[in-house]
Amino acid sequence: MTPFCRLRFRPVVYALAALFAVVGTAAPAWAQFETRATQAVLGESFDLALGDFNHDGILDVTIPAGDSLYILLGNGDGTFRSLVSYPGDFYSIVAADFNNDGNLDLVVAPDGDTVEVFLGNGDGTFQPPKSSPTTSAAGFIAVGDFNGDHKLDIAIIDSPYISVLLGNGDGTFQPPIDNDSFVGPGWLALGDFNNDHLLDVAAIGSFGSSASIGVLLGNGNGTLQSAITQTLSYPPGSVAAADFNGDGNLDVAVGNYFNDGLTVLLGEGNGSFSRAQTYQGGGGAPVIVGQFSPDGSLDVVATPSSGLGAAEFLGNGNGTFQPAEIYASNHGAPAAAGDLNGDHKLDLVLRGNLPEAITSMLNTGTLGFSPSSPLSFPSQLINTSSPSQAVQLTNTGSAAVSISSIKASGSFQVSDTCGGSVPSGGSCTVSVVFGPKSEGQHSGAVTLVDSASSKPQVVELGGAATVAQVLPGSLKFGQQKVGTESAPQVVTVTNEGSAPVTFSSINIAGTDARDFSQTDSCLSGAIVAGGECSINVTFTPKKSGSRTGTLYINVAGGISPRPVMLAGRGK
Repeated sequence: MTPFCRLRFRPVVYALAALFAVVGTAAPAWAQFETRATQAVLGESFDLALGDFNHDGILDVTIPAGDSLYILLGNGDGTFRSLVSYPGDFYSIVAADFNNDGNLDLVVAPDGDTVEVFLGNGDGTFQPPKSSPTTSAAGFIAVGDFNGDHKLDIAIIDSPYISVLLGNGDGTFQPPIDNDSFVGPGWLALGDFNNDHLLDVAAIGSFGSSASIGVLLGNGNGTLQSAITQTLSYPPGSVAAADFNGDGNLDVAVGNYFNDGLTVLLGEGNGSFSRAQTYQGGGGAPVIVGQFSPDGSLDVVATPSSGLGAAEFLGNGNGTFQPAEIYASNHGAPAAAGDLNGDHKLDLVLRGNLPEAITSMLNTGTLGFSPSSPLSFPSQLINTSSPSQAVQLTNTGSAAVSISSIKASGSFQVSDTCGGSVPSGGSCTVSVVFGPKSEGQHSGAVTLVDSASSKPQVVELGGAATVAQVLPGSLKFGQQKVGTESAPQVVTVTNEGSAPVTFSSINIAGTDARDFSQTDSCLSGAIVAGGECSINVTFTPKKSGSRTGTLYINVAGGISPRPVMLAGRGK
């Protein structure tokens, strides 16, 4: 690892969660997570923050993506809607009230030697930014009151420094107070690590082959003492501070880059740590601390080895943690936590690139969903029904979960084996069928009303409907002598819609695509409603053995049908 720089692949996160700690070992109390919704953003993102920007009691999201800063207002069910965007290339972002007017503001690290504050108007919009200079480019921002004047200050990493900028109470900051005693800082956590009621800074980082954690004790005036440094066994990616064992001393959880682990170090109350223990199954960046399960102990969520979804480490209340429980997602890794749907459970927001999107995962308490939603249905012919897809519900709690209703919306139908209750340790199946009546993209949801949550739980559904009927769905050519051409087999395409259809292309793909060829009448012009065209496919094996290909029929400006699978054997 190299000293900290503005690592564009590293997200910076601040979780909005109330932290509670209790002493004693608790029995397992699972917090299940299921994907609620995914929303694309325009451009690669490196950070996000949660906050109620319009005072409606619902958490919103702000995310720098591409060349803009986006504000997405929450709908109260784990989904978001876009509101406004502000131009600029930003890295780190934190939401806090910097002018004490009761509205959340945003502090960002732009592409330059400054930090900027967007003062909030309280309605989800923000004023033009106010700039304050930094010694060098900031790549990380954390917020706290370092001098006790009740005006928010910030601590930043502006390599090679860790700097404190005291707030003026109007969205601007005083000149940076630089400290270069910790080498290679990469992430910060703020807290009182020596119990003197002054704010301190914990930093992790790597330089060359060494990895370390350091605590820079605060003097109460914005200056920091030289780092108290300890060696770490693994290169660290992020750090979070909390009292995991209830002894009144702050501890830290460190996410590790390369060993896919979470290292927990218990605080001694003097700026040093002891009794490091590493748990496998998830690490990296960021580490999010919160009470995700109902047992009163602090838990940790981090990134699993796949880089997608969430790894949850349930705390035992004594500084130890249970093995990681992995919850899969198709997009991103945990970036922030907060109650997105008002059920008093901490949910997750995931940030992903390629494709660029944010994804919400709702905490479903003791009722687990497998697979996690959304369920996606491939191209389905209009006025027909798809094969069913099933979601298994599992009750991991100690009491039965009662189910009041299970309903589907949109072009979807649902059936289930759940009855009115799922016993402790039991499971049931919810089956969904897609039956579109019109062409295009369709969305819907299965909504469950149950005792596992005070709010309805949702399985998101999506499907695509086409008017192009393709028969048959596969062609099998049997054995054919290498280098010789088979007799043609015919695929018939019928327009089941009410308007003409035009096909943009027809092609064969796959490893053995050259062994198959086609001629067609589909590309010669529009196919009228009820009309049909044909595709003649032949097989000329280049080698002996099994040969396969895929025939794609692409509709211009519409939904294409499922591809036709091709198979033959050369001899």
